[in-house]
Amino acid sequence: MKKSSIIVVLAVFVIVSLFGVNRSVHAEFIDVPSRASKEVQYLSTGGIAHGSSATTFGAEKKVTRMEAAAFIGRALQLNGKKRNTNFKDVGSGIFASGYIQSAVETGILSGYDGGRFLPYKEVTRGEMAVMLSKAFGYQFGGKLSGAANALTTRGIAKGLSDGTFGADQYIKRSDFAVFLARAINPELRTKAFSSYKKTLWTNTGDLNVRTGPSVSYASVGKLAKDVKVIGAHSIAGWTYIKSGRLTGFVSTAYLRDTEILKAERPPAEVDKRIAGQTIILDPGHGGSDPGAVGFGVREKDVVLSTGLKVNNLLKQTPFKVKMTRSDDRFITINQRSSFARKNGGSVFVSIHANASSSPGAKGTETIYYSAANPHGADSKLLAAKIQDRMVKAWRLSNRGIKSTRQLGRSLGVLNNNSVPAALAELGFITNKSENQKLKSDYWQTVMAKAIYDGILDYYKAKGYKVDSFYSIK
Repeated sequence: MKKSSIIVVLAVFVIVSLFGVNRSVHAEFIDVPSRASKEVQYLSTGGIAHGSSATTFGAEKKVTRMEAAAFIGRALQLNGKKRNTNFKDVGSGIFASGYIQSAVETGILSGYDGGRFLPYKEVTRGEMAVMLSKAFGYQFGGKLSGAANALTTRGIAKGLSDGTFGADQYIKRSDFAVFLARAINPELRTKAFSSYKKTLWTNTGDLNVRTGPSVSYASVGKLAKDVKVIGAHSIAGWTYIKSGRLTGFVSTAYLRDTEILKAERPPAEVDKRIAGQTIILDPGHGGSDPGAVGFGVREKDVVLSTGLKVNNLLKQTPFKVKMTRSDDRFITINQRSSFARKNGGSVFVSIHANASSSPGAKGTETIYYSAANPHGADSKLLAAKIQDRMVKAWRLSNRGIKSTRQLGRSLGVLNNNSVPAALAELGFITNKSENQKLKSDYWQTVMAKAIYDGILDYYKAKGYKVDSFYSIK
């Protein structure tokens, strides 16, 4: 071999050693069974599924929680940048750390007691069904059976030969890929797809219709400007549409929901005051203070998870949002109220779970302080709006709103505050039924949306234009 050839070979070897082989785009994996080849290839084309080598997918390997986070995160185009997380067992060096943190913040995944995520824990079919149901917005009632039904009725998953879903069986990488691909693209499903519910129009001409939700997928046709289409689900800024015999994904940015171009209508008025409002979210307890504990569930974990979800919703609006704590740390009462002052807080919402020595105690309530707070009326209004939303969403007994004077006790987190402030007691962690909801990621997401909507209701009552923000999920 010539010396120059040796140098080239060595150079290639060094490059591969440093950067690895491209294992995703148009990969042909030799270990994928024929029943899954189409779906795995589909995910590979979109850079969603990566192989374990240049030619193998690791099809028979069981999916771990961090792999599931990466699969789903890439599909939804979540922020996958490696970074610190809320979990002590997921460092920034783990390849899926960014996807894990993003999936948790969006309510798709959650952790375990002790601030753990268990990234290497293998995923069952039932857990897979819950993950996909949350990721794609399927209603499932917070139950494994409901999630399994959500997938099977849509032709995404099938049961086993024994007539069960096999919820407790671990799922292989190839099967996870099959179900994820079918959730994304209805053409891969086992049942005819008819869930076109939105009438839309194209905003531009020469619009590509693609086989998947990214420019990595091939175009199967083009649409002219102002063409009427029927839309179904949206994924990461892409909407699945039908126009005549043409079906596929188009960029949502080039679709509108009115036949007349919105530009021809008076532009929507933007309430510039909103950008000057700062919402302080205060998940109670933390660190060495677990708060109330019931049936092994700690208040500090429940309220942090719920608070992070509210934070994620508010971040999609012009409101500024600050959290007294976004991880498991101890903060004193005085530090919480001073945090609101230092950060120019406009309203303060503290999130807690109730407890009682009586296991029959139940319900949702919201507390405010008015005796010395110059914003007493606004605090009461804030409490009322949040309480109304929580009761409707949470479906628990309505214990109403109460002032600290009515309760006959002082709550420093409210008493020491100098802005409109309310404390939401989600439910009783010592009540077995309510405990089940408090620890459920699904119901935490529901309650977070209720608190978010309650904050919007407060601002709407104060004369702010917030209607356009209610649709945020």
